[in-house]
Amino acid sequence: MLRQEQISEIIDSQQETFLQKGDLVTRKALADVPVVDNFATIITGLRRCGKSTLLLQLLRKDFNDALYINFEDIRLTAFETSDFARLQKEIERRELRVIFFDEIQLIDKWEIFVHQLLNSHFQVFITGSNASLLSKEMGTHLTGRHLSMELFPFSFTEFLSFTKTKPNKDSLSLYLQNGGMPEYVKNKEPLILGKLIDDILIRDIAIRYGIRDVETLKKLTIFLISNVGKPVSGNKLAGTFGIKSTTTIVEYFNYLRDSYLIDFLPQFSYSLKAQARNPKKVYAIDTGFIDAVSASFTKDKGRKLENLVYLHLRRQTKNLYSFKNQGECDFVVFDKDKATKAIQVCYKITDENFEREYSGLIETMNFFKLKKGIMVTMDQEDKFDKDGSSVELIPAYKFLTITE
Repeated sequence: MLRQEQISEIIDSQQETFLQKGDLVTRKALADVPVVDNFATIITGLRRCGKSTLLLQLLRKDFNDALYINFEDIRLTAFETSDFARLQKEIERRELRVIFFDEIQLIDKWEIFVHQLLNSHFQVFITGSNASLLSKEMGTHLTGRHLSMELFPFSFTEFLSFTKTKPNKDSLSLYLQNGGMPEYVKNKEPLILGKLIDDILIRDIAIRYGIRDVETLKKLTIFLISNVGKPVSGNKLAGTFGIKSTTTIVEYFNYLRDSYLIDFLPQFSYSLKAQARNPKKVYAIDTGFIDAVSASFTKDKGRKLENLVYLHLRRQTKNLYSFKNQGECDFVVFDKDKATKAIQVCYKITDENFEREYSGLIETMNFFKLKKGIMVTMDQEDKFDKDGSSVELIPAYKFLTITE
């Protein structure tokens, strides 16, 4: 329990720090933030990917003033449900109608307080680093009263804007290596990414889910980041890293996904059972993590480029699959239940791999009745027309900018 005076002082301190944050670069997601009366806006994403900066940019764009409070502040450790009444008094005293809450899901019964604010016609924005914990409470008191969006690390165009570079092979290579985490792009200190992973594993996963063996969780995480672009499954990994249970492996997968550190791409099947059973391809939420923590120190640029293209597509939709039949295709994009794009990723097309990559893409196009396909490369450009089908080779630095 906190005193009224303590809450007031903490808000003043946080407000000052919040308003002094640097912008770095205007986020493209700013235009997509849903702002609707009587609805709470929920913004989720990886820790330190820029959610509070996005709120500041939203404040400067759409509002005159707002109250900001971050519940991860150590000074708010003693905050209890009963303290919401004191917080309400602070809001009323300051006569602010726009409220920004960061990591409010750490406080029990938060959704009831937010619901009360909405009923009183406040504009409420909530950011959090765990999709699952937010969604559970939203499914009760905030059903039909919230709009959600995700924020990712810098896209390639945001990276270009920040680094003041042009889209070409050199800037793409730099982005492929460094990724788009704002603080890392700014400071280039590898310890930033390693410390961030430790924070996520301990604060967002181990503490929240009661996991004692953090070292084993970390080994699994490093393994997954070291194997981006490859299919993984709980069954195949059971017994590895001392984790005997498939169920435990799958739970860890879910925790890593909900914290936005790792993502998994399902293999397309018309059978939902087969789709759930098939191994899923694993990707890191930012390519900077691959070099920073990968145990293999992988120099497989092809898989890193594939990871980059995945993130680009994932920013735009969740309706995304890989495809495998006689051949394979990296990505199939759907609009509702209809396939709209087939995309193959290959760092460099050579005489040795062209037929495999091309035939896998054509097979996928024929399966989904698509006339056009895309092959993303590092810097090669070409076009192949055959039997009414067209395959375009596009350098990644063009693909990542013209399709955003």
